[in-house]
Amino acid sequence: MRVALITNPAASSVSSRSRVMITKAISDKHELTIHETTRQGHATRLAHRAMKEGNEVVITLGGDGTVNEAANGLSGTSCALVPLPGGSTNVFARSIGYPNDAVEATKVLLAALEKRSFTKASLGVANDRVFVFHVGIGFDAAVVTRVEERSPLKRYAGHPWFIASAIRTWAAADRRRLSFQVTTDDGRTVDGAQMAVAMNVNPYTYLGNRPLDLAPEVGLDTPLSIIATTSLAVRKLVPVASAAFGRGGDGLPNSGATRHWPDVNGVTIRSTNAVPYQLDGEPQEPVNELRLEHRPDAITIVVP
Repeated sequence: MRVALITNPAASSVSSRSRVMITKAISDKHELTIHETTRQGHATRLAHRAMKEGNEVVITLGGDGTVNEAANGLSGTSCALVPLPGGSTNVFARSIGYPNDAVEATKVLLAALEKRSFTKASLGVANDRVFVFHVGIGFDAAVVTRVEERSPLKRYAGHPWFIASAIRTWAAADRRRLSFQVTTDDGRTVDGAQMAVAMNVNPYTYLGNRPLDLAPEVGLDTPLSIIATTSLAVRKLVPVASAAFGRGGDGLPNSGATRHWPDVNGVTIRSTNAVPYQLDGEPQEPVNELRLEHRPDAITIVVP
C-alpha cells in the first residue's frame, strides 16, 4: 500500500528514536514516503499533494493541529487519514481508539491497515475550514490563546500550564466582556453566551488520562453537539465540571445557564464585538460571525 507520513518536527511527545522506530515499522510493510512540515498550514498542502500522487493513506505524526491541517487537505477525497499521537494531548487520535503513545499506536495502525479497517467519518466546518473534534468560542478560545502565547511552556508543562492559563483567563477583566449569540438553524437561541463549544467527537479534551466528556452522545457518524453557557460563575461551573468528568453520567446538563443541544446540523455565532475562537485547539483570528455546519461522510479514516 502506498502511504505518506507527515511529521511535525515540533511535535512535543515524540523523540528522534521513536520517529526512526515508527518509520521503519511502516516502511517494512508499506511503500512509504515521508514529508516534514516547515510552517503553519503546510500539512494541508502536503496531505493534498500526497493524495494527488496516489497515496491511499496519509499518516500524521504530530499534535491535533497537524491532524486538522491534514484533514483540510483530504476532506472530500478517498485518501484515508491516520492520526498518530505526537502532541501534548492528541484528542482526536485517542477519541477514535489509538493509544496515547506513538510507537504503540503504530503497532495498532499496522494491524488496522492489514485488516483495511477504513470508515467514513463526519467533519465539522467553521467558516469553510473543517475541524475534526471541536470548535471553542469565547472563554474556551481565550484560554487556548493564552496557552499558545507561551508554547514552550505548553510543550514542557503540559496540562498544568493549561489549568494555570484557564485560571488566569477566568480572573482577567476581558473575560467579563465576552458576550455573543448562538442560534441553531431550527431556531433555538442563547443570548449573552460567554462560552460555546461545537463538538464533532467526544471527549472535549483529556486532563492526563481523564477524558472531559461534554457530549458523550456525539460520534463519527452523528451531527454536531452544541454546548453554550451564559455564566462562568464558580457556582455554575462546579456542577458542569462534575458532569463532564463522568459523575453526571450523561454529559453536561441542559438547565440553568447551560444549554446542551445534540444533533445540530447548523449553527451561527454572532457578536457585536469580535469574539475569539479556536479550531481543534488552534487559536484563530476573532470574528463577528462564525458559521458552523455538520458535513457527513466527509473523510475516510483508519480506525483500530
